[in-house]
Amino acid sequence: MTKKILILPGDGIGPEIINQAEKILAYLIDEQALDLEFEHGLIGGSAVDAEGVPLPDSSLARARESAAVLLGAVGGPKWEQIDRPLRPERGLLAIRAGLDLFANLRPAVLFPQLASASTLKADVVNNLDIMIVRELTGGIYFGQPRGIKKLDDGQRQGFNTLVYSENEIKRIARIAFEVASKRQGRVCSVDKANVLEATELWREVISELAKDYPDVELQHMYVDNAAMQLVREPKQFDVIVTTNMFGDILSDLASMLTGSIGMLPSASLASDGKGMYEPIHGSAPDIAGQDIANPLATILSLSMLLRYSLSENVIADKIDNAVNQVLTDGLRTKDIHADGMTCVGTNEMGDAVVTALSNQF
Repeated sequence: MTKKILILPGDGIGPEIINQAEKILAYLIDEQALDLEFEHGLIGGSAVDAEGVPLPDSSLARARESAAVLLGAVGGPKWEQIDRPLRPERGLLAIRAGLDLFANLRPAVLFPQLASASTLKADVVNNLDIMIVRELTGGIYFGQPRGIKKLDDGQRQGFNTLVYSENEIKRIARIAFEVASKRQGRVCSVDKANVLEATELWREVISELAKDYPDVELQHMYVDNAAMQLVREPKQFDVIVTTNMFGDILSDLASMLTGSIGMLPSASLASDGKGMYEPIHGSAPDIAGQDIANPLATILSLSMLLRYSLSENVIADKIDNAVNQVLTDGLRTKDIHADGMTCVGTNEMGDAVVTALSNQF
């Protein structure tokens, strides 16, 4: 049965980088007979412009009918002043909730060819390979009550609620333990249990669940210490599992250890294996349309899609190898360019990856 992929290009550089991933999909479908088909939908600012909402019902319906979703990027200054419920980012939150994408996998992997691009010393980041598993649909970003109110003395007060249920903690922890069991077998759970009761429960539940995974080593760490250790000695980590807000912050920190945010993919997974895959960088409207955006994170997101939602591990490995090959060949987009390398545009980089991929078949 042919599986469907929904492509949501989004805003800014989204359509440009998504186009490069589509080249790879087209090659796999047309030349390698991969039984897939893909269609497009709207999300973010482009959806607001076209239909007045950041996530049209039609896009969510197509996402639910698809095996996986590939997303470009959303947002930009153009929509920053519109009503908050209509802002592009609300479309992103809505599709995560609508598909129950509760687990965000954010790898921080340093390609050896880019070691000099990291701001840390090479011996600190060489062979870096961390997977951050972030809880995505709970915590302070979704907790109620929330809002801004006026107090009796006339001052305004903003408030948000941090809340986690036992089941929410268990299901994200299981993902982390399962991922770690296929890697180095180590999980570091990051919390603030000394101050926040919600993460005190987080620590208790994960400690109890660890008994189901005797071959995986569990460590606990406070979030402030984890931030420090990621900079001080990042290779001590294998899999990090943490809350929505802490994961949002730590995954961006970890991304910069690799030298460029333009190289890193991500996966957001539901319990049934459906997932949404996207590069971790933003829509970068300041460089949109200039053929200079780095498409490699989007291409690697496609690799994760094939691996985690479609179980096409061999093809995913070949895509990863193709990206590695173009870097070995000295091709670089502007964000990762260095002396002695060949600076190429978005389209040329996408074409080079397709060529490197075809050479493996």
